[in-house]
Amino acid sequence: MKRKINLFPFIIIAAVFILLNWYLLSGILVLSTNQLIIPLFWVSVAVIIITFIYAIRRVATSGMDLFFKISTHFVLILLTAEFVFAIILLLGDGYRLFSGGLRNLYWVEFAFLLFSLTVVLFIYGMIFGKYKYRVIKHVLFFEDLPEEFDGFTIAQISDVHAGSFNNPAAVKRGVNLINKQKADLFVFTGDLVNNKAEEIKPWIDTFSQIKAPYGQYSILGNHDYGDYVSWTSPEDKVANLDQLKKYHADLGFTLMLDTHVELKKGNQHITLAGVENWGIGFGERGDLKKAINGVDPADFKVLLSHDPTHWENQVKTWVSKIHLTLSGHTHGMQFGLEAFGIKWSPVKYRYPHWAGVKEENGRVLNINRGFGFLGFSGRIGIWPEITILELRKKKG
Repeated sequence: MKRKINLFPFIIIAAVFILLNWYLLSGILVLSTNQLIIPLFWVSVAVIIITFIYAIRRVATSGMDLFFKISTHFVLILLTAEFVFAIILLLGDGYRLFSGGLRNLYWVEFAFLLFSLTVVLFIYGMIFGKYKYRVIKHVLFFEDLPEEFDGFTIAQISDVHAGSFNNPAAVKRGVNLINKQKADLFVFTGDLVNNKAEEIKPWIDTFSQIKAPYGQYSILGNHDYGDYVSWTSPEDKVANLDQLKKYHADLGFTLMLDTHVELKKGNQHITLAGVENWGIGFGERGDLKKAINGVDPADFKVLLSHDPTHWENQVKTWVSKIHLTLSGHTHGMQFGLEAFGIKWSPVKYRYPHWAGVKEENGRVLNINRGFGFLGFSGRIGIWPEITILELRKKKG
């Protein structure tokens, strides 16, 4: 069954692209007055637009193949770099309106420099950034943590999106880095694939190397249900999900579908629970009540829940205290700045808390920035993350 593609958003993008380039051309003509630039410029713009629209139209028959990825990434990089150019040019024009005179050559040169740096930054993110794994450690203190679990460590990754990987050596390096942390427990918080179970098959040998003394546990994310592709029949969609669940077992992961287990150490235990995906706008499948049914309300509880909106809307006010929730989903939008005391990503306008630790009502949430990538085949400033959480007994 062919999927119908709504071209209207892409026509809007093309219109914006034309207007943006009209403004940019006025800046370029400050650098050079050669009149041949004008026809060559607009022919290039037309070719880019036609190629982009063609790439979108053929998705219905060819899928998101290499041609689609190259054309859409080219447009993404070019649009972003042109917006940077236009902003600087606009600032220069604003200054010119107040000061009088002609367009200053230095403003245009500076705009072109930032245009070039933006392109280089995107290329870096696509070649190196998406596999630039980093370990982020958090020490979390809880008054009611059982004594035996003081110093217990949890390794968390999320959002593998195996269908996007194209560098086995780099992925293997990331897995080795996980094992190097020697955490007591390993958890994966959803989105193993982009759409189809088959995407993880080439990577089973790699990810099955992840081991932890207290086991490896996993949950499903919104992409794991196959909601974003067309299926020949409802039965095929169900079969795909069933196959994905089997692959979790092949990975050595215990898949938690609204269930819980007790992790015992000495004569004490903590409860680990996991729910199916529950997220505002992404399917509210998970059943928290079912997941912790039979659990002593006084137990120390760790919950795996893919989408952080679950914590915001249910978990943090649940009648039975859930001490720590581990989520993913946001990816930090794979783009942003985390340096010099600045923590910013455009995803903050959808998820005010989009990465790292947050505490409210005596309950803690950690959002992992993701191990893989989706859509944009790269990461800029928001690097792929392996989280290590150390649980400590709060004294006094």
